[in-house]
This record gives sequence, structure tokens and C-alpha cells, in this order.
Amino acid sequence: MTAVRQWDCFDAIESDVRAMVADHRWAALPLPARAQAVALRTLAAPDGGRWLFGAHARWYRQDPADGRWHLAAPPADPGFRAAAQVVQVTSMISPHLVPGGPDFTADRGSVQGFVGPDVPPEITERVRELVIAQRGRRREDFPLTGPFADLFAREVASPVAAVWGTLMWCAYAPAFDGNEVLLSMFGEFLARPLPGDEWVRWLPAASLDDLVALYGERVRAGHPEAGLRLVALMADTADAVRGDRRFRPRAESLLTMIEPVLRRTGPDPSVAHYGDDAVRQAWLSRCPPHVTLPDSSPGEHFQHALYDLVQALGFLVPKGADPRAVAVSLLAADLAASAPRAADVLYPWLDPELRHILHVVLTDPSHPLRGCWPRSGELHSALHPPDRASAAALLGAAYATGLAWCRLSGTTVPDRGFVTASALVHRLTHERDDPIPGISGTFPRHF
Repeated sequence: MTAVRQWDCFDAIESDVRAMVADHRWAALPLPARAQAVALRTLAAPDGGRWLFGAHARWYRQDPADGRWHLAAPPADPGFRAAAQVVQVTSMISPHLVPGGPDFTADRGSVQGFVGPDVPPEITERVRELVIAQRGRRREDFPLTGPFADLFAREVASPVAAVWGTLMWCAYAPAFDGNEVLLSMFGEFLARPLPGDEWVRWLPAASLDDLVALYGERVRAGHPEAGLRLVALMADTADAVRGDRRFRPRAESLLTMIEPVLRRTGPDPSVAHYGDDAVRQAWLSRCPPHVTLPDSSPGEHFQHALYDLVQALGFLVPKGADPRAVAVSLLAADLAASAPRAADVLYPWLDPELRHILHVVLTDPSHPLRGCWPRSGELHSALHPPDRASAAALLGAAYATGLAWCRLSGTTVPDRGFVTASALVHRLTHERDDPIPGISGTFPRHF
């Protein structure tokens, strides 16, 4: 006899909203009508919480204290999901919660880190060609200032930094295998070793400000063509790496933002004389609306990263564990090890349940969820991902979440990474992508 699948109200509403947004008439509806259609599909959960499926094709939970909706991954418990009910909501929801259409079809890319799965060789070769072509550039023609000046040797000019900065800005989670070719090609230009160790390089993400500064400095110095050349290098780099889904969403966003500069149709050369912030705003104004960047909203970016982390822990559901609670417990582990006080900045960006969990796990040494914390550099065996792809995704999502809360709270990224992401390294570094000729599969990697 065929088993009857348990009713899932969350799945039903999600399918309904997706079908509604996919209808060709959706985009033509007035915003109030679209907002009402989403509001009419609000769910009331057994614990009294209210949920809706909205913008970015993601779930939101309402805070009963002030009525605000928080981006939050939905609960996983089948019984909880089955017991939810649709409720009539008469109040208008905020426009930013309403799906636009493109946000439902956009490629979200991959949350995997660069430990384990290597960057495809055809991409690294394209980037290598760009880097090699910058040898011999003079600093007099392309000065290097800001954070890149500390990273590169004194004689290195800004075109090399433009390629590097684009890679670090486009990467979802710039945690790289210690011998990743994409990094080693920069070895001759570096002034000091990269953060991390021989196993993993835990790199900070570049900010859009860093890229803008390279362009703006040249324009204000009276060399707009040199500035244009730097932007062209950024475009070439973004185009080279967008074939890898770990780079793609931001790479394509950057290409959209800087296209008017390359076509000489944007106001950027004149705007640059008002300062880098003016250029930054011009670039961000051209960013596709369905893309959330840390440069425009660090808080929302943190919410999306934590959502990704919950999803990366989805393999725990068959074991009866709650990915939401485990994700926040791992977040607490990273905070406790690096910056416990940063939690005060994060609380307002969490839904009520996760806010409570984070607080009690951080303040109660005997809390059961502390059992999820890594011990002696390793995750609890119950949290081990089932395969290599899942491990790479969990490492990437955990590292991206760490970068996101550091950005939001103004905390310096730890040179040795975060304890959660670090605890996953040993599950990935013993394998490599390139197979032995004539033999399929992976084989041990030796450093």
C-alpha cells in the first residue's frame, strides 16, 4: 500500500505563490494588488508565529512585538508545517516583501566554498592571462592605495589589484584551498602571506568601495582612460569567473553595474569628482533589484547568509534535528570564539525565535545546543555532512555567515577563519578534483 504523504502547508503556500508570480500577468498588477495577494497567503503556525512567502522566493516571519517581518528560513518539523493554517491579513505588507518576478527566477548560484571543489581550469587560465598581462605596469601610472596597498608588494600597480579585488568581491565565500591555482598565480605580487594556513586561505571579502577607489583615484588624478582600463579589467575578470556558480550572481551584478562606464554612457567620470561614495552610489543604483549586497544592506545580507546556512544544514532534517536551531548554535560558537559582544548588533536582524536561541546559547554554558559546537577543531559526528558537496556547501555558508556578521558589526575577520567553517576542513582537504588519467573519482591530496 502506498504511503500517504503528510500535508505540508508551507510547501502548498510556496507552490501557490510561485505559480502566481510566474503568471505573465503578475508584473502588470499594481503593487497594492500584488501585496494583497501575498498577504492573503499568510500562515499562522502552531506556536502563534506568522509566516509569508515573499520577495527573493524566501520566507519571512513576523515579530509580534513590533509587526516587522524578518527574512527567516522556515521550520523543518513536518508536524509543525502540517499544522499551520492560512489566516486572513487585512493590513498592507511592506513593498519590499512583495515579489517582483525576476527575484523568483534569478540564479542564486552556489554557496560552496573553494575548499574541495577546485575552480575549473578553463576559468583559472583566463584569469591567469589577465594577471600575466599586468606584469610591468608602473605604479606611477596606476597608483595603489587603501587596503590593497598593504596586501601587494611596493612595486605592484593597481591593475593586479583590480583583478584580485574583483575575484574577492564576486566570490560568495572566499575560503580557498591552500594550493588553489587561482590564488597561487598572485604569489609573485604579494607582500605577505595570505591569511590562513597551508590547508585553507580564509580571505576577507573585498568591498565595492575597494573597487570604486581604484577607478575614482585615476579619474580625479586627470587620467580617466586609465580609470576606464581598470574598470575594463574588472569586467574581464567578472566575465571570466561567472562560469563558476560560486562567483556567478555577483559577477553578473558587477557587469551590470559597470557596463555604462565601459560604454561611456554613464555619468561616472563626472560623478567621480564628487568622491568615491558618489561613484559607489552610482554603481549600486544600477545593481539588479533582486540582488542583495553587503555593500548596500549589511543587515539584509546577514539575513540571507544565515538563511543559506540553515538550508545547508537541511541534511539534518531526516535525523530529527532542527536546522534553524543548529545554525544559530553554530553562529553562537563563532561569536563566542571571536566577538561575543557582536551579538548585540545581530539580534535586531533575527526573528524572535532565533534571537532567543542565540541569546540563551551564548549566555548559558549548560545549554544543550552547545553540544553542536565544534570540539578540538571538529564538528560533532551527528552534524557531519553526508557527502563532499554538502560539506563544501556547509563550509561556504558558514564562512559567508561569518563574513556577513563581521561586516554588519564592524568586526575584523579572524585570520584563522571561524570555528564552524574550520571544523569542516578535514572533511574536504583529503580529496582533490583532478582525477588520475584513466581513473575516475577523486584521490588523496598531499600538501
